[in-house]
Amino acid sequence: MDEIKRIQSILQQGAPPEAAPKPQGEEVSFKETLDQFLNDVNKLQNDAATSTQKLMSGDLESIHQMMVAMEEASTSFQLMMEMRNKILEAYREVMRMQV
Repeated sequence: MDEIKRIQSILQQGAPPEAAPKPQGEEVSFKETLDQFLNDVNKLQNDAATSTQKLMSGDLESIHQMMVAMEEASTSFQLMMEMRNKILEAYREVMRMQV
């Protein structure tokens, strides 16, 4: 749940909470925000894969930890795909505009 809240704060504020504060007057670019979000999704996917491997090897005793990691990864991936769909929809809308 913490990861979802952090992703929501990224979307609302336009910058990741753990990012170094920018000097006043300098704005965070869309690219930087998107890069950070994609890195976070990738990290969650890797964490889920690691916890699955640990469970199969016997290093992880609680299946709950693995299931939570898998759900976090799944939810963040679904959010990423919805964001991609909205970005593509906006791009197509701009391309349809007449100049």
